[in-house]
Parts: sequence; C-alpha cells; structure tokens
Amino acid sequence: MSPSSATLSEPTVKASATAARVPYKVSIDEYRQYRRDGYLVIRGLVPAADIQELREHTDDLIAGRLPQQHPDTPEADRLPLPAADLTPLEKAQFVARIHMLHRKLPLHERYMLHPRVLDVMETLIGPDVLALQTMLFLKPPGSMGQGWHQDTYYIPTHPDTLGAAWIAIDACDEYNGAMWMAAGSHVEPVFPPRIDRAYGDRHLPGVTPVHHVSDTDDARNELSPIADRYPQLLVPAQPGDVVFFNGHILHRSKANVTTDRFRRSFVSHYCNARSFTQWGAGTEPDAYARNFDPDTLMSNASYILARGDSHLPFAQPRFGTPCAATQDAVERRKNHRYIHGAMGNLTTNDMEKK
Repeated sequence: MSPSSATLSEPTVKASATAARVPYKVSIDEYRQYRRDGYLVIRGLVPAADIQELREHTDDLIAGRLPQQHPDTPEADRLPLPAADLTPLEKAQFVARIHMLHRKLPLHERYMLHPRVLDVMETLIGPDVLALQTMLFLKPPGSMGQGWHQDTYYIPTHPDTLGAAWIAIDACDEYNGAMWMAAGSHVEPVFPPRIDRAYGDRHLPGVTPVHHVSDTDDARNELSPIADRYPQLLVPAQPGDVVFFNGHILHRSKANVTTDRFRRSFVSHYCNARSFTQWGAGTEPDAYARNFDPDTLMSNASYILARGDSHLPFAQPRFGTPCAATQDAVERRKNHRYIHGAMGNLTTNDMEKK
C-alpha cells in the first residue's frame, strides 16, 4: 500500500502557483501561547493543494521516480534510490528521513520558504529570519520514534533564537507517532552533552551534562527526568497543520505502531538572522564549505535570508525562490520592519513628553 492510499481520502488537487496570497497574522492569544508553552499549533496553515503536492512528492521519492534519483545524476545532487526488489514498505524505510534536500530540490526550497510559515516565524523569532535546514520524515509503519531532546542542543545560535516549523502531511495521533511536548520546558537551559567544549549552558551553576539524548529508552535518556517536571502533552495534527516550537523545549515522538499509516512531515529550522552560528562549520559539502569564515567559523553565509535583513552574511536560494535574500538590498532595507523612533531624547538624555 502506498503512503497516499494509506492516508489520503480527499480528491487529488494540484498546487496553484497563482493562488491568492493571504498573509497569516498571529493573534495575541497565539503569541501568548507560544511564549507560555514553548510551542504553538496553527491549524490548516498550509493549503490543501500544497499538502497534496508534498504527498505526491513522497510517493515519487519512495518509488524512485524523481529525476535526481537517476544514477546519471551528478553525485552531489543525487538522491538515494531504493532497490527495485524491495517491498513498498522497505522502500519507504530506505528513504524514511532525509536532511537538507532544499539544496537539491526546488520543491523543498519552496516549502522551507513557504510564505505562510514565514509569516508566523517572523513574528515568533523575527522580523529577521534565517532559514537553516530542512528535514523530510516519512515515518512508515513500524518506525521507531525519537526520545526527549532539545533542538538547540544540535543547532546552537548566538543570540539563542532557534525555532522550528513542523508541517503535518498526514494526520497524526498517538498510534502513528505524533509528537509529544513537555509543555513549558522551553524555560530550561540547554543541557550540554558530556563532551568537553561542546555547546550547552554549562556555564550556569547546577547545569549537569547529559548523556543518551534522543534515546527512546527513558531509563537511559538523561533528559527524561527534566521532561518529567512538566505536563507531557500529545500534539495531534491534521494535514496542513503546522507546529511551531522553541529550540529549548523538550519534545519527543513514539513509535508508529500502525500497520498501514504513515506519519509524513516536512520540518524546517530557523533562527533570527542577526544571530551568529557556527552550526555546520567543517561538515558541509564543498559547495557550502566555501561560505565559512576561516577565522570565526561563522556559517551564516551557508543559510538563506528568508525575511527581513541582516548585518551578517547569508546565502541566496539555489533555485531562486522569492524571499528577502532575492530582493534588491536597498529595497530590502527600505521595507525592513524596525523601531522608527525612541522615547528617549538622545541630546538631553531625558524622556520625551507625550
């Protein structure tokens, strides 16, 4: 059974590039919820036509129908190709999780820079937004989950502004591996690994390095006692819902125990474009290694300016998806959202009268 036949009930619809652009405005209640709980679910944020495009894309990936899966594709752009003698489920497991496909596929670049996702992200971490990475999760039946972890543990930024957007392609619940959040745990520091000089808030007195982060065995995962301090809430989602969450929040997923339901999702990570990051330095493919600053190991120039502006370097989208990076620099700064005036009189150092 294919992923789409296992989860799709509505009629097939094609994405429309000419569909009317309706910006999403984050409400005060949504803003408060994100600040209070560390995560926010916005229902139906991504249109049904876009979700159907992502479904069909994953079907093609599993079946080996994408042009980039052809053996003649240059190695730098080639995607994994499941063997022809595998079962449909084995093929899905072969490509169950792939990172950074926005550097190889225009479609992934478009969804990382999806305007309605960026509308929300620029309110939560912006107005300057740097798009860092993408991940495609298929999570076919029988797949394991991921234990408690904090995303900033893996992707540090300074100032600390990491945020994620998790687009549900399939309906997900406790049976096929929906996410769980330790609500409110975003107030915790980032617990560092037991590796000298590794990132984390080890400078704070009382912060203990942890081991076995992301391990599904709660007895081994040393973040589990931290998560136990907070309400652990299931985050069910419908296709097109987007879960936004803070880089500090402890979250996890459990196994897909169904026999016929996928839990596909498209996930992107972002930070404020004024934040410095060394994430990826020294581990990137050659095409991106040239963007590293050899003195500071700053890797900002490898990532795309999605919204706003920045005094730090940034990359252009490889496939030309419209975003802040593709705008003329003068026009981009002219339209930038910033504080136009201050109450303080810089001449007298007095507060201005109202």
